[in-house]
Amino acid sequence: MSEAPLLQTDLAVVGAGGAGLYAALSASAEGANVVLVSATPLARTASYWAQGGIAAALAPDDSPDLHRHDTEVAGRGLVRPSAAAVLCREAPRIVAELERLGVRFDLDPDGGLALGLEGGHSKRRVVHAGGSATGRRVVRHLSALVAEDPRIHVLEQARAATIWLRDERCVGLVCEDGRAIAARGVVLATGGAAALWSRTTNPPGSVGIGALLAQAAGAAIADLELIQFHPTAVTGVRGREGFLVTEAIRGEGATILDPEGERFVEELAPRDEVARAIEAKMRATGKAHMWLDMRAIDPGHFPNVVSALQESGLDPTRELVPVSPAAHYVMGGVVTDLDGATTLPGLYAVGEAACTGLHGANRLASNSLTECFVFGQRAALAALAEPAVADGGDAPEPQPIPMPSRETREHLWRDAGLVRDAGGLETLLDDPHPLARIVAACALLRTESRGGHQRSDFPETDPALDGNHAVVRGHNAPVFEPWV
Repeated sequence: MSEAPLLQTDLAVVGAGGAGLYAALSASAEGANVVLVSATPLARTASYWAQGGIAAALAPDDSPDLHRHDTEVAGRGLVRPSAAAVLCREAPRIVAELERLGVRFDLDPDGGLALGLEGGHSKRRVVHAGGSATGRRVVRHLSALVAEDPRIHVLEQARAATIWLRDERCVGLVCEDGRAIAARGVVLATGGAAALWSRTTNPPGSVGIGALLAQAAGAAIADLELIQFHPTAVTGVRGREGFLVTEAIRGEGATILDPEGERFVEELAPRDEVARAIEAKMRATGKAHMWLDMRAIDPGHFPNVVSALQESGLDPTRELVPVSPAAHYVMGGVVTDLDGATTLPGLYAVGEAACTGLHGANRLASNSLTECFVFGQRAALAALAEPAVADGGDAPEPQPIPMPSRETREHLWRDAGLVRDAGGLETLLDDPHPLARIVAACALLRTESRGGHQRSDFPETDPALDGNHAVVRGHNAPVFEPWV
């Protein structure tokens, strides 16, 4: 039993990225008390570095139905239609609510919201704040609101270690230092798992903490074989390895060139197509990268990208940028319904930690920040409706969360990268890290190629697997389940 002081609250939120911050603010707006657990200081999360914008059907010639259609096309037959419908319907309202909270989005010359075009979108529908600094601007602003909110108690540089269970429901959590938090509901907003791969655009902490916490408590996880590799991550530039160059730059006319200086891919095709085209060209030419030409792009529209590269000795206004794919976003995570509820009562998950089925086999660009706010709010409100727990018993001792070794990360990149096969995946089944083993098991189950999952030994898509998600319950092998 932990001897650390017990914190009592209405809602405990783990993670202070966009999803966690918005969940906390949404609960506070309902008069609830919140404890927000953040492993990093506020405004230093993965969302902070997000260069993409917020996708919402705001233009006169756009609609939620068109947005949903694009989401489903990008998702390659695995998008859960009900999840896409919720996101696309609620996205315009979320943009308006963020504006009311004081977030200042970029405007066009007429004073309306400037709408960007990104890969897979049939219309301009991506709003930005400070161009490619959207994540930074939004998270910084929401962090300030959280810090000023008397109902939100922030535990900075604290790490959740164990979900607190009582009578087969979640009644709180325990941090690594033994501090226990009792709550009606717990929201996991811990980010994704793309840093399990050795080449990644993600910060080091994005190693599937939410999935590990949830599975240890008995909640189901799903779709960990579906990994989106961002096509244009910087390579070979000292200090900027894996730095993501937003595809909004390609939306404004930047091109991808081969070693001969020729275009070879439609730059605004869905990300899985562009990433595979670059990887195939790298194999065919024996080169370690391709080139991104953004010399004709107004540097004022993407200040953080330009300045970051210039600080590293490369001037993208005059030079080509060496790029290659890197692990960027895991479509899978903790299984949830459309209110963020997991299969364990009292436990919720949102953002990249969750798997609603929204992204299918390939996430549509800039749907992720939208997802953070839409489902972060829905989860907070649903969690507050949970019954109060009169007696949670003694809080459990914190359990260490396994971290991936360098060998595990290299193993995943080699054998569960852009293209995988049974031989490599089977070797991953013996990896020491539990999520590496689950990635392999899910990828072996999916005997097809689809979106972020490409198998050289099963190169075709199997229509019989449309709508089927690889779900892991407890320590059982993954099985396919259809979601609607």
